[in-house]
Amino acid sequence: MAITITDGICPIFSSGSRRPHFSYLKSNQRLTSIALGRLRDGSKVTATVNPYSETEAARPEERKSLTDFLAEAENFYISEGGDGGPPRWFSPLECSSRAPGSPLLLYIPGIDGTGLGLIRQHRRLGEIFDVWCLHFPATDRTPARDIVKIIERTVRSEYYRSPNRPVYIVGESVGACLALDVAASNPDIDIVLILANPVTRLNNFMLQPLSSLLEILPDQVPSLIENNFVFREDYHQYAGMFESMLNETVTQMGGGLLGDIFAASANLPTLSRIFPKETLLWKLQLLKSASASAKSHMYTVKAQTLILLSGRDQWLLNKEDIERLCCALPKCEVREFANNGQFLFLEDGVDLATILKIAYYYRRGKKLDYISDYTLPTPFELKEFEQSQRLLTAAVSPVFLSTLDNGTVVRSLAGIPSEGPVLYVGNHMLLGLELRPAAIHFLKERNIILRGLAHPVMFAKKIGSKLPDMQMFDSVRIIGAVPVSNTNFYKLLRSKAHVVLYPGGVREALHRKGEEYKLFWPEHSEFVRIASKFGTKIIPFGAVGEDDLCQMVLDYNDQMKIPFLKNIIEEITQDTIKLRNDEEGEVRNQDLHMPGLIPKIPGRYYIYFGKPIETKGREKELNDKEKAHEVYLEVKSEVERCMTYLKTKRDGDPYRNIFPRLLYYLSHGLSSQIPTFDFPNH
Repeated sequence: MAITITDGICPIFSSGSRRPHFSYLKSNQRLTSIALGRLRDGSKVTATVNPYSETEAARPEERKSLTDFLAEAENFYISEGGDGGPPRWFSPLECSSRAPGSPLLLYIPGIDGTGLGLIRQHRRLGEIFDVWCLHFPATDRTPARDIVKIIERTVRSEYYRSPNRPVYIVGESVGACLALDVAASNPDIDIVLILANPVTRLNNFMLQPLSSLLEILPDQVPSLIENNFVFREDYHQYAGMFESMLNETVTQMGGGLLGDIFAASANLPTLSRIFPKETLLWKLQLLKSASASAKSHMYTVKAQTLILLSGRDQWLLNKEDIERLCCALPKCEVREFANNGQFLFLEDGVDLATILKIAYYYRRGKKLDYISDYTLPTPFELKEFEQSQRLLTAAVSPVFLSTLDNGTVVRSLAGIPSEGPVLYVGNHMLLGLELRPAAIHFLKERNIILRGLAHPVMFAKKIGSKLPDMQMFDSVRIIGAVPVSNTNFYKLLRSKAHVVLYPGGVREALHRKGEEYKLFWPEHSEFVRIASKFGTKIIPFGAVGEDDLCQMVLDYNDQMKIPFLKNIIEEITQDTIKLRNDEEGEVRNQDLHMPGLIPKIPGRYYIYFGKPIETKGREKELNDKEKAHEVYLEVKSEVERCMTYLKTKRDGDPYRNIFPRLLYYLSHGLSSQIPTFDFPNH
């Protein structure tokens, strides 16, 4: 039996229950916050979506606004009437299109308690999670310890149902404190914590203006400010004082979205109904008890944790306590959002699904699998990636050449196979900057995702380490880079991916003066034998152009002669996973450092993909180490040939310098393809 939900009915999960119970909403409420599931008899619950929701679904990148948040919050208030009952779970309609095997995500709201704090994130999160949000009616006075029990019951229920799948808990401010308590009490359950602006100690200096404001407010606030902040005559003496205190409070809280909420007088009647004086006072008390409990239990938390900090949230956060929290949590990463305020998930430019993907915090099993847990970037994410690389791409105006099966060289990627597995093996230019333009070009021309095997430094950082901030590598991770390892390499080829491998590794990307285009490959390599197991096409490629972009003035050898820099290099290198310890000579030297560079007037990048080398049907032959080594040397020789070809031919490129390219853009348009050197098959 199928039950169709029409306007006016909304199944809501009661506290601690897996199954939906029906609550009736007012007839004028929209169907944007309903739960889908199965009834106790196994009947399927479906939903009739209104035209407005269908219109939004046709435009997936159009996000809901602050106005939507307030409208939905008021709908909750209206539907609850005077007695909202206990806290309960609900699942948003936008989250009903999740993929099979998606983990459960529980959202614990901040001081607002509506459970709508992820309203701008619902559609994206709903594609990869089973999203439940906890709602606290305005009249609810459940103590912190009992709220923790409600969440615990749900977490344990999900754990018993799917013991091999993690449970995600996203908490904001006071919700983050509650989430910490849940994780501390359940160390045996695989919990992933996402804490937005967690509060482990109250900032009394910032809370004082709010407390003062609440003390002077009359009990009948909703009736005072109805009709767009028009006070009743009986309370006119409070109006000036209220506005003055409100402005002062918003200023001290850092403005931002919170300032926008209070600044729009049209929002005040809604806010006053959702947050009456008694509710706000209770919320502050809840915040104090929850933060105190979290502070006392945080040292027992073993869960994987991602902390998201707003740079403009000066209301509740205490930076010293955040640092203490990070040190207390054994598996913790911090990401800062300097230009955002208190309500992080309601602000522009914050996409929680993307954050989890680029931080590699999204997984479906007990351990992260960089291959099976990877989700393809959305068109919006790809656009953001391209925008982040537009300056580099415009400066170097890369030229891509490929080789057809008949040996013809073409200026396009027509020689690249569409079907995988394909292994691209080439040279690293300085800092590995050639991969980003290549990734963009492959996506735009061939709709191919390049999965690069990258140094582990891009994926993990110890607390207190001098390694670069992990957010520096977001653009590499969003397009599918994975830590280099035999296991990941094997899995990528098995999944028929297009894989990029640099045998020269860090030593080649951080080469010394005069070592441009010199290969630092191991004497022996296993990639040919592994590639042959899956019939992988191996495409050698060469890249040149770094010497037209910058000049090295302080290399590794120079820095090791300076005691201060030498100590930094040694400390940074010790904090990373050691690679190629079994090699000898310079190939073994994988020390991390940042070369001293002077920019040049930009030249041009050139990347040339040679003819594919087939391994299909040769698995038995290439299982022999000597035969595999012959192919390895063939690949290396072809890479050197490609580099030599490009270094020779680029001298005949009239647009090698940026100034002729700018003139060409001015006369032909920015979208035009700039010509390059002539070559036989062009």
